[in-house]
Order: sequence, then structure tokens, then C-alpha cells
Amino acid sequence: MWKELFSLASNNNLFVKAHEQAAEMLDTDWTMFQVSVESLRNSDTGEVEIDIYAKDKEVNRGERDIRRKIFTHLSVSGSSNLSAGLALVTVVIDIERIGDYTKNIYDLACHHPQRLHAGSLEGKLKAAEEGISELFQNMIKSYKNDDVELARKVMLDYKEGLSAACEEISDSIVQGNANDLNAQDAGAVALYARFLKRIASHSRNIISGVVNPFPRIGYKEKKVEA
Repeated sequence: MWKELFSLASNNNLFVKAHEQAAEMLDTDWTMFQVSVESLRNSDTGEVEIDIYAKDKEVNRGERDIRRKIFTHLSVSGSSNLSAGLALVTVVIDIERIGDYTKNIYDLACHHPQRLHAGSLEGKLKAAEEGISELFQNMIKSYKNDDVELARKVMLDYKEGLSAACEEISDSIVQGNANDLNAQDAGAVALYARFLKRIASHSRNIISGVVNPFPRIGYKEKKVEA
């Protein structure tokens, strides 16, 4: 979708700049995610090599700046590029929310400074973690390159197990099926699984914009009947 929309908006580089700025925000989100997960899962100090809060504010500023760019252009040009503007404003909300959830993971690491191990749920948590990391990276690649086939794969991966895997971990704790975990670890694992699920969900929303027109962003691709 993005190539088509921005080819229509080629007479105004504000849209192109906004699209590129959104890609930079995704790179920032990914950096935040990597260091936050590393701190929670592999560190006993909760320390990270970057200022997560500063990075989160950077993403927030980017969202506001993109809104201004789109509003300025639409105010001048009218509705000719309305779909492109609305699509980008919609997607950048998800980018900002991913930043919030990565910050939540960092906050969790600070409150649980010892490296988090999920006990009997470790295998399931590790698999979900790795799957969502791959989904996250593929989402960024697809968004930057407008790669429709990769986008479809990302959406299918989310549908076929990643969301359910995170739910299964949280449900196991709530239902009392993780008795080997103490209360602190059980709470941390449940929260972490929830944060991972939300990051995957917002990634899926972003990627849906590659395969869908604006009205269907956030939803599965509608197949065209032959």
C-alpha cells in the first residue's frame, strides 16, 4: 500500500519525510526492545546501556512531529492525499505504543533486578520471546521495503500462535499451574508475557498497512474473490 500512496503524494515530500521518520522510530523501538529484554532476562542489575526514558520521549516527539507534517500538508492540499495521511497517522500510533511496552519491560527489569527465569514455563516463554523478536524485525523490514509477501508471513505467524502462546503463559500462572514459581517471579512472568503479546499485536497492526487499504489497517487481509 505504501508505494502506491506515496507515489500519489510524490508532489509533496512531507509525506516521504514522515514515512522515513516513522521507520526511524521503529528502529528506536527495536533498540529499546533489545536492551530491555536483555536486562530483564540476562542481567542481575537491571542496568541498560541506553537511556530508555529518553528514547521513549524521542519516539513520542516523533509521533507528534509526524502528525504536524501530515496536518500541515492536508491543510494546504485538501483531501487529495487523505488516505495516505490517515494511514500514516494510524500506524504511528502503534509505533508509539510499542515504545511504551518496551519501556514497561525495562521498568519490570528495574523492579525485578535478578534475571527472570520462568521455571517450568521457561521453554514456552523463550519460544514466544524468540518468535516475537523475529516478527518485530520482519515487521520493520516489511514496512521499510513495502514487502507485501513478508507482511503476509508476519500476519500469519501472529495469527497461528504468537498471541495464543503469550496467553497460555499468563493463563497457566493465573490458573495455578506454575507452582514452581514464587509470587514475585510468577507476577513478573505474567506481566512480561502480556507486554510481549501487546508488542506483537501492535506490530501486526503496523504490518497490516502494507497489505491493506486504510479502512482495513489493523485487520486481516480481505481476499478478493475470483
